[in-house]
Amino acid sequence: MISRRNFLLRGLGFMAGFFPNWIKQTAWANFPQFFITQLRYRGGEWDPNPQFVEAIIEELELRTSIDGIKERRVANLSDPGLFFSPCLYMAGKYSFDPFTQPERETLKRFLSFGGFLLAEDTLGARGQGFDQAFRREMRQIFPGHELRRLPGDHSVYQSFYLITSVVGRQTVNPYLEGIIIDRWTPVLYSQNDLSGAWTRDRFGQWIHECLPGGEIQRKAAFKLGINIIVYSLVSDYKKDVIHHPFIQKRQNL
Repeated sequence: MISRRNFLLRGLGFMAGFFPNWIKQTAWANFPQFFITQLRYRGGEWDPNPQFVEAIIEELELRTSIDGIKERRVANLSDPGLFFSPCLYMAGKYSFDPFTQPERETLKRFLSFGGFLLAEDTLGARGQGFDQAFRREMRQIFPGHELRRLPGDHSVYQSFYLITSVVGRQTVNPYLEGIIIDRWTPVLYSQNDLSGAWTRDRFGQWIHECLPGGEIQRKAAFKLGINIIVYSLVSDYKKDVIHHPFIQKRQNL
């Protein structure tokens, strides 16, 4: 499995060969900072929390040394810029149209060679709507790898904070699910609406209440979000126990 850095650098070389003029013109090619790319798909509701990015990037910059861009980028599965994305995000409430076979092949290529996808069912309806459609697509893309509950010692729970509470705006599942290939988990899946917990209006007020835990739950949702972003960049690097004393010190931040 190639590193995240090598994935992005290889992506540049691959895309430059096919789209040389586009590479020179697009801002996608300049990625000194972390950014989130949201996947636009057909049918359903691809954008349930359009204002989620700014708050999580602010927390990321406040608590880590990672610089981020506070505006999301939006792409579909035919967009060449997809392969420059350090973190692909997909969300929804309802069922959506099946991906085409070329779209499935593109997403599989992205995820198999170092790409990362955070997906979430913001409605939290098990076996229905978005949940049903997303699981369908993952079975088509990775037929030999099911979405499974991640074990408590998975690296995403240790990448920055030691996470003991998996929540979001709601608490449908007290865990994350993922598709694991070798030691890398290119797909993380939540039904707790993390982005709903991060979303503010233009006046800086939280749009959604976090239930049942209120602001303590929101704080936990931000910590998990930071861990997911760090994991998307460093994979299993922080799993070594040598990092645990430093992570423990962050628990009260």
